[in-house]
This record gives sequence, structure tokens and C-alpha cells, in this order.
Amino acid sequence: MPTQQQPLFGLEDIQLVRHPENVRDLTIQQRFEAFHALNPWVLRELTGMTADCAQKGFSRIGIGMLFELLRYRYGAATRGDEFALNNDYRSRYVRLLLAEHPEWTPLFEVRALRAD
Repeated sequence: MPTQQQPLFGLEDIQLVRHPENVRDLTIQQRFEAFHALNPWVLRELTGMTADCAQKGFSRIGIGMLFELLRYRYGAATRGDEFALNNDYRSRYVRLLLAEHPEWTPLFEVRALRAD
């Protein structure tokens, strides 16, 4: 269970990850949308980390770095609970970040999607 008394590394919004059911026959996009609907805090945390990097003057940010940092912080905040964040969702989260903050476009490399 996440610790609520003291936010760890500025992650005030961290919650237990919820996973959608019956996603086997769904496309990656549909699975992502179901996951995101259950876990909107993930985008808020990625947004906060990206804003922090941008403010600190990073010229490039990798979504992989942000995913791994979020996995680490989640594990530390929940005292070791596994944070199952599907790498298939990386490109989808970048697109959400850029839709909300187009000024961050130069920070991320975005490639064409290979799968739906």
C-alpha cells in the first residue's frame, strides 16, 4: 500500500496500479486506453517528471527513462510492490504528453506507430 504520510520524491499522487480485465483480444491502443482510464495518475506523474526535466534544461527526454524512474519510485513508495507498466504503452503516453504540452515536442523523438 502506498505510504501517504510522506510523499516520496515528490510523488504525491501515487496509487496502486489497477489492470483492466478481458483485454486479450484488444489492440494495443484499446488496452492502453483501458489501462489509462483506470490509472490516470500515471500520466500526471509522467507530466510532472517531464515538466521537471524541461525546467532543468534537458534538451532530450526518453520515455524509457521516465518509465524506469516511475517504476523505481513506485516500488520505493509501495515498499516493493511490482509496478507493471507495459512498455507497449510508451509511445501512447508520449503522444498524450505532447497533446497536452505541444511545447515539449522537441524533447521527445516520436516515431510512427507500428501497431494499433
